Amino acid sequence: MPERGYYYQHCGQLTPASCIFIVAFLTSYLLAGSYCSGQSNFFQPSDSLNVGRVWGVGTAAAVGTAGSIAALSTIWYTDYNKGNFRLFNDNAEWLQMDKAGHAFAGYQITQNGYEAFKWSGSNERTSLIASGAVSLTFLTAIEVLDGFSTGWGFSTGDIIANIAGTAIFTGQQLGWKEQRISIKFSYSPSEFAQFRPETLGQTSFERLVKDYNGQTYWLSANIYSLSGKPKVIPQWLNVAFGYGANGMLGGFENPMFNQQGEELPHFARVRQFFLSLDIDTRRIQTNSHFLRTLFSVVGFIKIPAPTLEIRGGQVYGHWLYF
Repeated sequence: MPERGYYYQHCGQLTPASCIFIVAFLTSYLLAGSYCSGQSNFFQPSDSLNVGRVWGVGTAAAVGTAGSIAALSTIWYTDYNKGNFRLFNDNAEWLQMDKAGHAFAGYQITQNGYEAFKWSGSNERTSLIASGAVSLTFLTAIEVLDGFSTGWGFSTGDIIANIAGTAIFTGQQLGWKEQRISIKFSYSPSEFAQFRPETLGQTSFERLVKDYNGQTYWLSANIYSLSGKPKVIPQWLNVAFGYGANGMLGGFENPMFNQQGEELPHFARVRQFFLSLDIDTRRIQTNSHFLRTLFSVVGFIKIPAPTLEIRGGQVYGHWLYF
């Protein structure tokens, strides 16, 4: 049976991959609905309640959530025994990078769901309630599957992070009617995956999802909105605060040997803090509804930019960091 850290690289760590999947799944359903109903301007949000779009979005959300959960249950759990529901405290794993990832997932799923429901012509209140419900239902169901698996357990830390990500989006919409602070993601291949590919990924895509050493999570704050919206500041310009960690070959600690019994190098497990510039692609002005949709879909990505890094008490500069 793999260690818990190995599992969390597969199922608990759904952050960028799950969001991309959900957005793609939702988009495919909406495109199908648009084709069937013969809408002439698919990407333009409806200015009133559009029953066809509401059914399309609702169906996509329901089928996407149920289908994803069923697929995860089949792919990740069928080889392992099920038992009584139990809790597991994984708050010390991966220097809390997985918790940052869960918050990111909660935020992004809620945001994309909200925009889909608004596209259908649903009002603000309905869009917020529905998108939050979809996000928390999907993410909580994953934790419940963990809870009944004998190898792992239900993580209250994950649930708190899921709720926090959803609440960050919902709270800003309620208070400001806009997103002034976004949770974003970036990734660069790390040197550490080569030492434990069975845990940190064999292929480039697996490492994107599984190697926390290469991931960075960002709070990206819009300067224009937070400074009173002065005309001299571009509406799309953000300042971003990032969190990462490296030197991690295992969840709670680094093992001394790999699966082949070979001794592994010693790496210090260190946290990283970043300060950088960013672009809020959702605020780029364009008359094209297609480009607005595209900018919205890619809005979860932190744009590469000059960056300051604090690691191990030292300050490092990067001309371009991603």
